[in-house]
Amino acid sequence: MLRSFGYGATSATSPLAMLRFERREPGPQDVQIEILYCGVCHSDLHTARNEWGNTLYPVVPGHEIIGRVTKVGSEVTRFKEGDMAGVGCIVDSCQHCSACAEGLEQYCENGFVGTYNGEEMHTGGMTYGGYANNIVVKEHFVLKVSDKLDPAAAAPLLCAGITTYSPLRHWQVGKGKKVGIVGLGGLGHMGLKLAHAMGAHVVLFTTSPDKREDARRLGADEVVVSKNAQEMAAHENSFDFILDTVAAAHSLDAYLVLLKREGTLTLVGAPEHPHPSPQVFNLIMKRRSLAGSLIGGIRETQEMLDFCAERGIVSDIELIPIQKINEAYERMLKSDVKYRFVIDMASLNNEAKAA
Repeated sequence: MLRSFGYGATSATSPLAMLRFERREPGPQDVQIEILYCGVCHSDLHTARNEWGNTLYPVVPGHEIIGRVTKVGSEVTRFKEGDMAGVGCIVDSCQHCSACAEGLEQYCENGFVGTYNGEEMHTGGMTYGGYANNIVVKEHFVLKVSDKLDPAAAAPLLCAGITTYSPLRHWQVGKGKKVGIVGLGGLGHMGLKLAHAMGAHVVLFTTSPDKREDARRLGADEVVVSKNAQEMAAHENSFDFILDTVAAAHSLDAYLVLLKREGTLTLVGAPEHPHPSPQVFNLIMKRRSLAGSLIGGIRETQEMLDFCAERGIVSDIELIPIQKINEAYERMLKSDVKYRFVIDMASLNNEAKAA
């Protein structure tokens, strides 16, 4: 077994702290990666604190991973030692259902294996995530990272980036489309950048008037304060597509009425408590659609990384040492970050050497 160390939680109430654990040794189809950077996603916090009720402890979070390849199996063809590589939210799937056959591993009909808190198909043990010094992943689920991308700022692309890119692509956002982004956080700021790069007219919806300037810097053509009824009413029946990134329960009707006929409101935020049910007439009178979307498959995630490399798109980040992860969680709850924490794993290696 491969000896590893990282930061994890041993219960829903314990702070994250140094843990030692074992990963499988690389097999013929595996890539071993030294983790350099790992983004901090709100899902990490939900899982560490068992807010979704499915955490198995100990848990080592982290699924926005950028690192350097240190070892490859005998059957690996796309990677060699020294390559920069990425690992996102999925490290395995059945590979034989219709979803996997279409490159939609995130919708695997037999359940994909999450990068952490998932059951290893190889060993039956648990998967441990990227708040760690290394990771071993099947080649199919490893992504190429262009040297055009800053590796630290690229880490959040592996979750926040693909979570917003996938629905924008699926609903064919581009030139001539009016697109709304609800919320300006880790997901929302990536949605703004990507929709703008795709050529859409982009409108940000926020509850905070003081975010107007930053939203425009990130790619918004217009900014609407959602608490202002007049500003909202001015956009009724005008949007082709709205991407809702907010992870707190809120009324969806306020946005459904902004869609034109046959427009779509897609949810990517995962609230702890369900949204209030929307009024059916807001859907049926204009043949509007209310939809959801979950990250992206491996092929689409690679497409997103290449798209971002060509256009110089990365996340706005605050780089932190691993020792500040518990503080970062508390700040994340207060939306006190612009717009994504990323852990510099050099701090973890230094701590391990001193232990």
